[in-house]
Amino acid sequence: MIRKAKISQGEEIQRLIGLGVEKKLVLERSLNHIYENIRDFWVFLKKGKVVGCCGLHVVGWQSLAEIKSLVVDPSFQKKGIGSRLIQSSLKEAKSLGVDKVFALTFSSSFFKKQGFKKISKNRLPHKIWTECVNCKYFPDCREEAVIIKL
Repeated sequence: MIRKAKISQGEEIQRLIGLGVEKKLVLERSLNHIYENIRDFWVFLKKGKVVGCCGLHVVGWQSLAEIKSLVVDPSFQKKGIGSRLIQSSLKEAKSLGVDKVFALTFSSSFFKKQGFKKISKNRLPHKIWTECVNCKYFPDCREEAVIIKL
C-alpha cells in the first residue's frame, strides 16, 4: 500500500534511506530533515512496515518539483515498488499544478525507464544547489540530472 508518510514513520524512513546511502544510491538525510519534510514523503507499506519511500519537494514558484530519497528495501526490490512510488509522486505533482519534475540521481537508467530524460544539471535553477553545498560530494557531484514533463 502506498500513502503519504506519518510523523511516526520518520525513523523507519531514515533507516531505509540509510540502506540506500550504504549502496551509494541516495544522499544521507538527517532525522531532523525527514521530520521537517515529512509531508514530502510517500511510503510503501508491507504488513505495516515501511519498505519503500520517496520524497516529492516543490522547488519555488517555477512549477518545478524534485523527487528525492527514492529507496526500496533490498528484499522488496524488482517488484515495481519504486515505479509505483514515482507514479504517486508524479500524480501528486500534477495535482499541485507542477509542470516538470526532476531528480538528481546515481541511477539515471531507472528514471529513464519511468519516462524521464537526462539533462544537463546547468539547466536546473540555482535554488536547487542550496542543499548541494552541504553534500559530501560537493563540488564534484557524481549525480546525473533527469527530468519529466507532465
